[in-house]
Amino acid sequence: MNHRDLVLRALDAVIDPELDEPITDLGFVHTVDIAADGDVTVHLRLPTSFCSPNFAYLMASDSKDVLTSLTWTRHVTVELDDHHDSAIINAGLAADAGYRGTFRHEAEESLDELRETFRRKAHTAAMERCLTALLRADVNRTEQSIGSVCLGDLPDDGATASLLKRRASIGLSTAADQLVMVDHRGNGYAPDAVPMALRRARSTRISIDGNAHFCRGLLRTRYTDGGSETMSTPEERQLTLVGRNTQR
Repeated sequence: MNHRDLVLRALDAVIDPELDEPITDLGFVHTVDIAADGDVTVHLRLPTSFCSPNFAYLMASDSKDVLTSLTWTRHVTVELDDHHDSAIINAGLAADAGYRGTFRHEAEESLDELRETFRRKAHTAAMERCLTALLRADVNRTEQSIGSVCLGDLPDDGATASLLKRRASIGLSTAADQLVMVDHRGNGYAPDAVPMALRRARSTRISIDGNAHFCRGLLRTRYTDGGSETMSTPEERQLTLVGRNTQR
């Protein structure tokens, strides 16, 4: 791959914590500039100017980290455009000040706490997708019986792979004999508690999916120039999403 492809591949690993999708899929990577000496400059743009500063900083900081880790990059600059805290975030990134050094007294919680909260939500949503698919595939299966399904009972598909990845991210076992329907500590549910737990999980998944759809629409509305290094036309955006979903 050429250097631009390597940059975009690296940025695939940067996840919007609230939407649980790569910033490349969401179209947040506005421009990528690569100099002959290995200097890399990336500009990010978000759907609104008032997106959470915590999330905005996390995505920008993660972007700089993954690009700095590439062996051939020399100096990496990541800037967030058109956000109400752009100046603060960009200055903090340039100085490698860290989250608390960037926001100082406004940094009420650590990035680790923020990441963990959304990793748990992502696990819940992935779990619900797998279990709901089982219910739809077998009309005779009851919601109560879902509580006894193990990872080894799931089909070998993208949804299962996504669940395994998200279980690993919060420290849960991915062994085939482990229950699918668990909380973030790995605890299962009594049969009569499973339906309500599944409904709560579905609510979490619908919220994530709905927010992602809403943000894509806002980004396209806010920027009529294509808005993204990775998705420049509606047709290309659709092909990109289909291609990435196939690979997962």
